[in-house]
Amino acid sequence: MFDSGLLFLGLSIQAWITILTVVSIFIVMSRSRIPAEVAFLGALTVLLVTGVVTEEEGMAGFGSEPVVVHAAFFVIIAGLMQTGVLYWLTKNVLGDPKDYKSALLRLMLPTSIMAALLNSVNVVALFIDAVKIWSRKLNIAPSKLLLPLSYAATLGGMCTLLGNSSNLVVAGLYLGKTGQSLNVFEPLLPGLVLTVAGVLMVMLLQRFIPSRESAEQSFETTSDYTVELLVPTDNPAVGETLEDAGLLNVKGGSLVEIVRFDREIIMPVPKDEWILGGDRLIYAGQINEILELKRTHGLAAADHHVWSINDIDSKRRMRTAYVTFGSELIGRSMTKCDFEQKNNVALIAVARQGRRVEGQPREINLQAGDTLLLECPPKGEEQLEHDNRRSLTFFDSHFVPQLGPKTVTSAVILVLMFFISSFHMLPLMATTMLAAGVMMMLGCCRINNVAKYIEWELLLILGSTVVFSVAITKTGIADIIAHQVLQFCGSNPYIVMAVMCLLASLVSEFVSDVGASAVFFPIMYQQAILLGCNPMPFVMALMLSVTISFASPIGSSTHMLIYGPGSFRFTDFARLGIWMHIVLLVIALVIVNMIYPLY
Repeated sequence: MFDSGLLFLGLSIQAWITILTVVSIFIVMSRSRIPAEVAFLGALTVLLVTGVVTEEEGMAGFGSEPVVVHAAFFVIIAGLMQTGVLYWLTKNVLGDPKDYKSALLRLMLPTSIMAALLNSVNVVALFIDAVKIWSRKLNIAPSKLLLPLSYAATLGGMCTLLGNSSNLVVAGLYLGKTGQSLNVFEPLLPGLVLTVAGVLMVMLLQRFIPSRESAEQSFETTSDYTVELLVPTDNPAVGETLEDAGLLNVKGGSLVEIVRFDREIIMPVPKDEWILGGDRLIYAGQINEILELKRTHGLAAADHHVWSINDIDSKRRMRTAYVTFGSELIGRSMTKCDFEQKNNVALIAVARQGRRVEGQPREINLQAGDTLLLECPPKGEEQLEHDNRRSLTFFDSHFVPQLGPKTVTSAVILVLMFFISSFHMLPLMATTMLAAGVMMMLGCCRINNVAKYIEWELLLILGSTVVFSVAITKTGIADIIAHQVLQFCGSNPYIVMAVMCLLASLVSEFVSDVGASAVFFPIMYQQAILLGCNPMPFVMALMLSVTISFASPIGSSTHMLIYGPGSFRFTDFARLGIWMHIVLLVIALVIVNMIYPLY
């Protein structure tokens, strides 16, 4: 397809280093458990050490517009959370629809609007708990509402620069190339068209939305889940038989096996088996009833040996969490790591795609999306969530802020921020920094709690991607690939744009949209220049196409958030997502070229 002489002999060593580095990032992100920020920083280190980029160029990425705007916006989100603006919105937008189709509209329309203003990832994370409770009230499987939630947030995020991270990256790279700052509502018109089209497709093709059993409801109602409890050394039942101690056939379930302290496994369990201190008792049955054994028979969670009944904390409570993509727990069991000891939690049960995972809970090798029922200490829940946000996502926290004058104040600050930015009264970076500063000065967010709302990993990724774009331009890769694509596709700008947007959208299905936008931007911009075209339609087409990643859970941050709570399977997203991807990509290309002239 390409001129092999030019492709292999016309590139410098630094260009090849850049290509191999970028390709390595895509491979690492799609096939390993290495966190994305580690992969990006490692690649940035390679570019610095090999001299592909200078120290100034490497550091410039972390002071670029996407990074600064995102950092400031995290502070604004903290203010909206702490003053109750977002809580008020989630409480009042859903309502009581009559049927499933009405529920879709009541969910998707406000979600898309909020995603445009508050970033799609923030909105999905905020709505998940509310949607799960809402689905139970409407007697609808959570998956039937969570997937439309993710789609609506992604669609709405296309409408503004703040709607998703890739929009900001493209806008920042465009600013660096042209010196012109894009309006925060620059993608509003094409974004609105795509949002309307996407919502209509979900309504018309709702039969493709899978119905999956909720893992949390399974923990409450299923009679086939396992619970692992430990017999303390001084328990009165030590030395008695299971039948005499009342620990064999219990209310809500039965004992299926015993794991002795020396790893001996007794299964099936005879009724005259003696109980020893340190025995781990594996029960199958209704979890909430079996856990009563802890109180009535002085048993403990099985994360570590308990010598005395007095050591058991009776005030601990149950929480559910989901194993995130890229989690360090993937492929490991609780017996092979120190997660429980480090966080003072105990794994009680594991669900996968809404069904029981056979075996002892603490011996199960975990997968992305697994639902864990954890016994947690009564205090320090916020710290627990913050310390483990790279491994687990908790969605059963019921923080209810106090509504008051500061609720109105923070909402006014948000509206003024968009007003000032949309009329170019101040640049976007200055506007968001000003809004964040006013939030803190007026006490809308507590300064000592702001740090936990900042996604430092995302800021590292954003800073690194800007540097990759610089390297691709500096080494001549963008120019060479642009020439080769033009040679292959001809000089028709519509065909060139369509081919590049198709490639960018496919790449974004399997890696981050942020990475795809940073890699493809310099190439598409150079193609516009070579063709003598206005770069804006190429830029806007790229901004929209990398976001149209509906067919894979790993291509979208919002999809990854709902994967565990919805008990989804990997292929569930493709059933509707492939059609969404194809149709919306075509619409995006048509509407962009109708709005922005090529010449």
